[in-house]
Amino acid sequence: MNFVADLHTHTIVSGHAYSTLMENAKYASDIGLKILGTTDHGPNMPGAPDLWYFGNFKVLPRELFGVKMLYGCEANIIDYEGNLDMPVDLQSKLDNMIISMHEPIMEGGLSADINTTAVLKAMDNPNVTILGHIGNPRFPIHQKLIVEKAKEKNILIEINNSSFVTSRLGSDKNCIKIATLCKELEVQIIIDSDAHFCYRIAAFDDAKKMLKKIGMPEELIINTNEKRLLSYFKEKGKKI
Repeated sequence: MNFVADLHTHTIVSGHAYSTLMENAKYASDIGLKILGTTDHGPNMPGAPDLWYFGNFKVLPRELFGVKMLYGCEANIIDYEGNLDMPVDLQSKLDNMIISMHEPIMEGGLSADINTTAVLKAMDNPNVTILGHIGNPRFPIHQKLIVEKAKEKNILIEINNSSFVTSRLGSDKNCIKIATLCKELEVQIIIDSDAHFCYRIAAFDDAKKMLKKIGMPEELIINTNEKRLLSYFKEKGKKI
């Protein structure tokens, strides 16, 4: 199973990551990636960049070191109405908008009913492209409802490799259940690294092992095919 892209990566401007955009792009090129998504944290995360950072993506090149660049954000769900910390006028200009729940912004440990409502409402936003690390045990959800809506709204479900190794430990059982639902319901997924250091880009080993174990069809893993991946973003109205 070969991967052409990693669309969830962070740079030093996220405040708790350690590589620059150029270092990330160079490493992606060195390991043969075709597409790299940079998705620094939305402004409500402690240490995150100002909105001006996301508004100025227009100055950046579409290609670095031979790698096609997608400029986006890991936006935070900020309340149980599904609102995000990224203004709508900026959302529509991003190539890629991952949405996630993080404890510095949302209270963890609440009921699956409450968390599911927040995520479902956020998914009504047409600018959302990827659901980030929804296997996090600190934010339980009704998994089937989320996966069914992802299919309805054409939103990618992320299998976040970092959740297996360094962050959100205890996610593995939830991720297996979510991936199995995606397989059964034929919902597209994406494997991402959530890299906070350039050498972790496209480090997918644990996620790959899990997907192989459940027999996930490769055609449902969108970042194994460059043409299919780019077509998805064009279908979402992105001018990439």
